[in-house]
Amino acid sequence: MDGELYSRQLYVLGLPAMQRIRGANVLLSGLRGLGAEVAKNLVLMGVGSLTLHDPHPTCWADLAAQFFLSEESLGRSRAEASHALLAQLNEAVQISVHTGDITEDLLLAFQVVVLTDSELEEQLKVGAFCHKHGVHFLVAETRGLVGRLFCDFGEDFIVEDPTEVEPVTAAIQDISQGLPGIVTLRGDTNRHPFNDGDLVTFSGIEGMVELNSCSPQPVRVQKDGSLEIGDTTAFSRYLRGGVVTEVKMPKTVRHKSLDIALLQPRVVVQNSQELQRAHCLHRAFHALHKFQQLHGRLPKPWDPVDAEAVVGLAQSLEPLKGTKEESLDEALLRRIALSSAGTLSPMAAILGGVAAQEVLKAISRKFMPLDQWLYFDALECLPEDEALLPNPEDCRLRNCRYDGQIAVFGTGFQEKLSCQHYLLVGAGAIGCEMLKGFALVGLGVGANGGVTVADMDHIERSNLSRQFLFRPQDIGRPKAEVAVTAAQRLNPDLNVTSCTYPLDPTTEHIYGDDFFSRVDGVVAALDSFEARHYVAARCTHYLRPLLEAGTRGTRGSASVFVPNVTDAYKGPASAAASEGASYPLCTLRYFPSTVEHILQWARDEFEGLFRQSAETINCYQETGTSVLAMDRTTLLRQVMGVLKMRPRTWQDCVAWALGHWQLCFHDGIVELLRHLPCDKPLFPQVLQDGTLFWSGSKRCPQPLQFDPNQGMHFLYVLAAANLYSQMHGLPGSRDQTALRELLRLLPEPDSAHPNLISADTLTPAELGPEQLKELQESLEDWSKGPPLKPVLFGKEDDDNFHEDFVVAASNLRAQNYGILLVSRAQIKQTVGQIIPAVATSTAVVAGLLGLELYKVVSGPRPLSTFRQSYLHLAENYFIRSVPSAPALQSFHHLKWTCWCRLKVPAGQPERTLESLLAHIQKEYGLKVKMLLHGQAVLYSAQWSSEKQTQRLGLRVTELVRQVTSWEPEPGQRVLVLELSCEGEEDETVFPPLHYELRQGSHHPATRP
Repeated sequence: MDGELYSRQLYVLGLPAMQRIRGANVLLSGLRGLGAEVAKNLVLMGVGSLTLHDPHPTCWADLAAQFFLSEESLGRSRAEASHALLAQLNEAVQISVHTGDITEDLLLAFQVVVLTDSELEEQLKVGAFCHKHGVHFLVAETRGLVGRLFCDFGEDFIVEDPTEVEPVTAAIQDISQGLPGIVTLRGDTNRHPFNDGDLVTFSGIEGMVELNSCSPQPVRVQKDGSLEIGDTTAFSRYLRGGVVTEVKMPKTVRHKSLDIALLQPRVVVQNSQELQRAHCLHRAFHALHKFQQLHGRLPKPWDPVDAEAVVGLAQSLEPLKGTKEESLDEALLRRIALSSAGTLSPMAAILGGVAAQEVLKAISRKFMPLDQWLYFDALECLPEDEALLPNPEDCRLRNCRYDGQIAVFGTGFQEKLSCQHYLLVGAGAIGCEMLKGFALVGLGVGANGGVTVADMDHIERSNLSRQFLFRPQDIGRPKAEVAVTAAQRLNPDLNVTSCTYPLDPTTEHIYGDDFFSRVDGVVAALDSFEARHYVAARCTHYLRPLLEAGTRGTRGSASVFVPNVTDAYKGPASAAASEGASYPLCTLRYFPSTVEHILQWARDEFEGLFRQSAETINCYQETGTSVLAMDRTTLLRQVMGVLKMRPRTWQDCVAWALGHWQLCFHDGIVELLRHLPCDKPLFPQVLQDGTLFWSGSKRCPQPLQFDPNQGMHFLYVLAAANLYSQMHGLPGSRDQTALRELLRLLPEPDSAHPNLISADTLTPAELGPEQLKELQESLEDWSKGPPLKPVLFGKEDDDNFHEDFVVAASNLRAQNYGILLVSRAQIKQTVGQIIPAVATSTAVVAGLLGLELYKVVSGPRPLSTFRQSYLHLAENYFIRSVPSAPALQSFHHLKWTCWCRLKVPAGQPERTLESLLAHIQKEYGLKVKMLLHGQAVLYSAQWSSEKQTQRLGLRVTELVRQVTSWEPEPGQRVLVLELSCEGEEDETVFPPLHYELRQGSHHPATRP
């Protein structure tokens, strides 16, 4: 198992599931766009072997969604033409082509069989055989803007791990003795979503130790979040500590064969309205198969005669069993039939991602499979006005690579796509999928169109299991450059350029007014909330539509933000904001009670010891600041530790690491217990019941004794010494035998660390005059050599000792406080802020964005046609809803939304501040109270008349220069100012004032 390659999906699937996937054999029949998507996802995710079957010759319409094919493939078998490029995605996957018929003997060789381009007769035949012989069977189909997926995993399919989430764990506050016993949990009970009937186990309990060895117990959840368990009357009295952990139980799924499921469909829907539409889609697909059986082809694009024939066939079908009688939506059936001849890459991406995930569920027995049909349609992409729908002539075949798409939208829309210029921010997993989509749909292939890809990152090996435009030989190269080259291979007509500068405030001279004046829209494929917020703000500023998507494991979202139609982006400003507040420092330092506490402490230790301390000493080296003026004296004292002089050798670094081990895991604990002994009462002057300070959420720590034969003790010193040597520019050592010998020879660390903690405030103690003098002398010695090298935490390299340090530090801290620790992989994920990811959810959200792109490019359309999408493939959760409209704000006679701005031309000659204020009052009826540029105040009505007079006569740009040292960027067209006005209320936020430096600003007029 290549742990580095599959690292992100291992966090989602786990090692046992990945091992099953690596040993599986899958047959995939049908290699048009949908089949290519399924194959791509399975190969990227490392399925053991994949056999391709599609003897049909490649035609022009295939190229609209099949990215393994090109014009050179025309006439060749789709399977054989796709084989070579597919094999490049993952050399560990065995890929073969079956050129004969699908026989029963062939089917028995596979765990999973997938049909993506088969007639109904073949689906029924293969499905019946697979159901009888225990072969997991899937059917996936798309017809224009509708698609469906069917799963049959047999009558008794056991799902060993039904959910994606880790088992729920919670720290215990108290356990009562009684019938029933009541377990009170620490912290916010909303963060511990136990349910009635959950089975749980207990561990780490002091006092009521009988529970530690109990078999899984069922619980009932009380209104206050506490858990009711069995009889604890005879158990010992609970003292402290302990964790309750959910036990995941297998579930059995019972699927019907395709012939039965056709007449008694069980459909995955979120509400009854979706169910009625799904039943109509179910009959539509059946009717299309009937039409194909009768005529040997699908209905002609936008042919009304063929469409009516399909409607008639649907009406003649046998009623569905087990459902109430429903009248067919003839208008819906008609639109499906009219557009059914088309092949669209976004639809292939969506259904291909979901289908591949279901294949993995069948193989790994992880996550609940679909039960049994999933229907998806995006008919809202078509114009609402019947008069704007395509006609047969507009959609006829033209023997070009966009024929499959033209069959749905017509040539006029294809021309619109070709003239677009889009900015793609981020060339990671979603970015690669979007760029593939751009190449397939023909976005920006015209003379005036194009795509700019912006990404400053470089390719790492862990990217290769999701970012399918990259290959092993690309590791280390810029993502944007490699992605652009790969996209041009998919479609040589694509006008695409790369930019390796980030999109942030430091590059507004690159991505400025002139740049955005040429951009029609932006796609954001970013993995940080800060970056998303910035890009969204630029789109709001320039009134450009934004398409934005993200994933986490099998979860995903896809959103669209259209000026003056939808609300603007309002996601969390940072990852910390999305996950809640940070932990109090005193909790991290002295009273940790959860895994999260000790992991944060270990991460902070790394930052303080190996980055911040180096930066502080380097700052002293440059400025000569007295140690008295520094706010990191405690940190400096720790980083110098037992050494009085700057380290010169590896032995010095080991001596420091050993001394710091002693400080953190022995002396610091001893000092804490000196102030707060284990038997110290809690507020003895108030409480007389004997309640101890170290009770409830506070775990009483125990000091550790250093033992080089203990794995984590040794690993800590090894990692800390190497990081310390890196910071000082000294050679480290990986020789563990030599290190053990060195530790044997070194004297035991001095345990005399008096007054580490202030007894009154429980904060690091202040240094006295002698200690400060000693620290100043040491600092002067440290600054004599070359600058230190701050160590930046790296999450990708397992051999740089970064992860080793955090794992060892957190394990030792856990031993101090009796906290059960999680696995090394979970520590790496948490501390490295690694986002779990799989190719399947990435493909789905990219396809969903592709559908919104169709709508944005097609021109003005109502809010009701746009969709925000949320999905959770592990739990078969799919929600598409209409986005929110922009909120309307008002002040007196003015009304505006987040997309509006107040526009004032600078004039020629340029107007003064006095003229600007007068123009705002005359044009908008607003009397300005304060005017700002960024944080700088340009004008305030509260100033003295003398100060106001000094500024009112200045030209606006001259005033801004004087106050802020601002200089306009080349090509800058607008100066953005903010204002407050007389009479405004506290919550009033006026639109930004766009002071137009050049006439003919590219911004559309959006006045309130």
